[in-house]
Amino acid sequence: MAVLVMFLFKRGSRNNADNTNKINYGKNIQQVFQFRLPDMDTANGLMVNLDIQHLENIKKKIVSILLSRKVLNKFKLFDLYHNVTVDGTGVHSYKYEPYLECPYKTSKNGVKTWTAYVLEAKIVCSNGFSISISTEWVKNPVNEDFDKQDCEQKAFVRLAKKLKKDFPRLPICITADGLYPNNTVFNICENNNWKYIITLKDGNLKSVWEEIVFFDLTGSKLEYSFATRKPSFRIIEEYSGFQDIVYQKHNLNVVVAIIKSKSTETAEKPKILKFAHVTNFELSKHKLRKISKAGRLRWKIENEGFNEQKNGGYNLKHKYSRKSFIATQNYYQCMQIAHMINQLSHKSSVIKELIKGNDTLMSFEESAVSLLMIGSLENNINEHINIKCQMRY
Repeated sequence: MAVLVMFLFKRGSRNNADNTNKINYGKNIQQVFQFRLPDMDTANGLMVNLDIQHLENIKKKIVSILLSRKVLNKFKLFDLYHNVTVDGTGVHSYKYEPYLECPYKTSKNGVKTWTAYVLEAKIVCSNGFSISISTEWVKNPVNEDFDKQDCEQKAFVRLAKKLKKDFPRLPICITADGLYPNNTVFNICENNNWKYIITLKDGNLKSVWEEIVFFDLTGSKLEYSFATRKPSFRIIEEYSGFQDIVYQKHNLNVVVAIIKSKSTETAEKPKILKFAHVTNFELSKHKLRKISKAGRLRWKIENEGFNEQKNGGYNLKHKYSRKSFIATQNYYQCMQIAHMINQLSHKSSVIKELIKGNDTLMSFEESAVSLLMIGSLENNINEHINIKCQMRY
């Protein structure tokens, strides 16, 4: 709980969490959470020795409650599939080997750099939710020889097994970046009865792009356009769908989107963006836009997910433990749980009502911490704790 509170209130480090624990902060934490705030070195002793499966099971249980209570149902794709984005990120870099499993790179000068790298599966939603449901670390084998180091692709195979085991009946649509359109990923998704929408970059799957060019020239494609007018510009969205493209043993469909943004006040050339996604969804004209937008929601894991945790106060890149891989994983899971709790509160209509106007979420959070540090909640906190509140999104 001490580690969760450190992340909930964005203390950024164990040392800063200890420094915050003065005046009324510890007393107020005890009033709210019903536990005495320990020194963070004591908490670290637990993080070093706690089996990593315990915290992952807690996260899994929280996600299962959200799913069973249909909190995320309004954000489903085609009212059925949860958009589960898979992506990896570097967490910490070291000039020394922090633990035996840590992957490394060697520069041309022979200098080694070790990087703790994690692969995440998060449910992403149009309102900004980026909720961790499964985690797999990129890690080298211990006490055995290996020709190639572990990588994101290998970690995905392990992550998919864990995801299927933990949520066997969950309707899933995997969205991912241009690293993932390959035979292994297609096989895993189809064997697990998952849908997928994966970024298709220029140059990836060359035979598929050749088929797209052929279909485009012959007019054998689905087309759909959508226009939006804004006060000072106009957006035109043009979608093309290409069906039943054979790639090895798979029949793939591809959706290409051209987004043009043109000013209505100046003669500037329109800004043009192009997106292409490979999918196993059956295509129709009116599905093209939804599929493309679902594929582009992948960016939520980058922005509302990793970037928020790195630069939004959680301090993901900080080394909460410098040598224990077990502790590193446990701190990371606590961060995911705290981030989930904060998202569920901050994106609720209750909190949005409180911070509307000139206030911001950051100032709201700072006010909450200031109240814990300086205010006294002893007299009236109990009457508020027992009040039930339904959170709406």
